[in-house]
Amino acid sequence: MAHWEHRDESNWAEFRFNQPYPAGLKRLRDEVLEKTDYDPAVLWQWGTMQAMSVVHILKDCEKEFGEQGQQLVNRALRSVGHDVGQQIFAGLSKPEGLSEAELVSFFATVINRIVYASLEAPRIDSEDRISFDIVWCPHQDHYSAFDCRVQRYLVQGMLDAFFDTGWVSGDWQVKFTCTIPAGSKVCTFVLWKASSQEKAEWELYTRKLEQRALKEASG
Repeated sequence: MAHWEHRDESNWAEFRFNQPYPAGLKRLRDEVLEKTDYDPAVLWQWGTMQAMSVVHILKDCEKEFGEQGQQLVNRALRSVGHDVGQQIFAGLSKPEGLSEAELVSFFATVINRIVYASLEAPRIDSEDRISFDIVWCPHQDHYSAFDCRVQRYLVQGMLDAFFDTGWVSGDWQVKFTCTIPAGSKVCTFVLWKASSQEKAEWELYTRKLEQRALKEASG
């Protein structure tokens, strides 16, 4: 079921992107899903195990190695996110006729619906702001609210790769206003053209989360 109630989709067809990890995806579709009775729902169970492993690796590294271990894992996550973003846009030219807000919104849709296998309700609020609700996320039943912090680094890597294309300015920033693991019905995210002060505030918030995690790990 599509969730396009809040965004004009007439330009979606103009937004081109590559599927990440294409070799494995082709094998799954052509040799597994097409020719066997493989239940694709088990991919959710496998993916949840991988997601929980990342959370525990980060926590154990924070406990064992402190800030150095934390930053090592965070860099690795950001690197993986950047690689995924590069795969999505490799060899593609900027779509013609799309506003910067549309480009950012459609980029978010690719990340939400494909990379994160989630259902979304996207909105374009203004030329400098887009937002979306995640109405179902594969992590929502097993992540704690604080566990969601690992996604900050993956998403930042994807954003870095998007900015590297030069399709939009690097002023766009992302934040969440509520999450399902914290008790909300949806996860709501906003991307907007941030001022220098707003960028600094978001970086400070990231640092506060990291310091909180280190404090909990040492306790």
